[in-house]
Amino acid sequence: MKKTQEKNYIRIECQEENITDFSSTLTKRHEEFKNDNVVIDIENFKDLHHEHLLSFLELSDRHRMEKKSFVIVNNAVDIDKIPDELMVVPTLREAEDVIEMEEIERDLED
Repeated sequence: MKKTQEKNYIRIECQEENITDFSSTLTKRHEEFKNDNVVIDIENFKDLHHEHLLSFLELSDRHRMEKKSFVIVNNAVDIDKIPDELMVVPTLREAEDVIEMEEIERDLED
């Protein structure tokens, strides 16, 4: 796992070979980034299935309850098979756009 602090989020790149192990590691280490917007960069996984993404669902829900963005970057999975509760985009630029939009929405709610 490689963490990089960006302007308004933390980018976490998977360096493990198993995506389920990676999601489990993230769940265990959630305290380290719970107060930040997060981009999970798994775009190097080309054989990903929607079942793999579901392993991030609980963590995503918990993170969003804290009013922080949780965005996954990957373009291998058919967008129609991804649950609405997960934010999955094909590029890092789109993830940054989502975070900006969600921050604006949260500001308007306050």
